[in-house]
Amino acid sequence: MFKMTQVFVYGTLKSGQPNYYRMLDAANGKAKFLGRSRTVDSYPLVIATQYNIPFLLNVPGKGHCVRGEIYSVDEKMLKFLDWFECCPHQYQRTLVKLEVDEWVGEGENNPKAGSIIETFVYSTTTYKPEWLQNPTYENYDSYGDHGLEYVCREDRCPK
Repeated sequence: MFKMTQVFVYGTLKSGQPNYYRMLDAANGKAKFLGRSRTVDSYPLVIATQYNIPFLLNVPGKGHCVRGEIYSVDEKMLKFLDWFECCPHQYQRTLVKLEVDEWVGEGENNPKAGSIIETFVYSTTTYKPEWLQNPTYENYDSYGDHGLEYVCREDRCPK
């Protein structure tokens, strides 16, 4: 039996965002919402490319402590997320330390608000240097005041 894996999402896969439906689609696997958190270290969360994609640049110490959601996912969903995030070509799945804001998941050893945990996140070390000059965000919202609504595309990953 495959152990469930925890993943931190901060962009279009969060509830209320354009790709959230993918987290709910049983054909992609199973994803269970556990809680809300923020990164312990600050990172630049920028919106870039003609598709207005949110990118978490793996540059600790710059930007903001980024807010997002934690999900427990099965092996099928993890494989789907790797494909969806073009891992390892565009994003890399790495461990990140998070401070728990709210935990609703059930089970043993549930972290309390303020606890520090470690989960996987999709971040990138592959980006255009000028992206570091883009505005950075603490909490991504495709429909935010920035006016950079996400543009869906299906030609996601190199074959």
